[in-house]
Amino acid sequence: RTCDQLRCTACDFRVSFFNDYVWDQSCDYLFFRNNMPELSKLRAKMIKKKGSRAYACQCSWRSIDELTDLQTDQQLRWVCGKH
Repeated sequence: RTCDQLRCTACDFRVSFFNDYVWDQSCDYLFFRNNMPELSKLRAKMIKKKGSRAYACQCSWRSIDELTDLQTDQQLRWVCGKH
């Protein structure tokens, strides 16, 4: 299970997630800074991959395709935004 209320403490932005997608390797900070949270613009760098999930805020992004503890990633500043 995943928290659906993740929030980034670095950019103070809600973390969006997209089931069955991964981010293209060409993604960079400016792409997310300029395009979040507009799905129509984000689709340009989304790749369909069944069973995966693409996460992003305005300053960080991850593609996950197996069970992963995001708390072990020291670069991410994502926390539960409370339910």
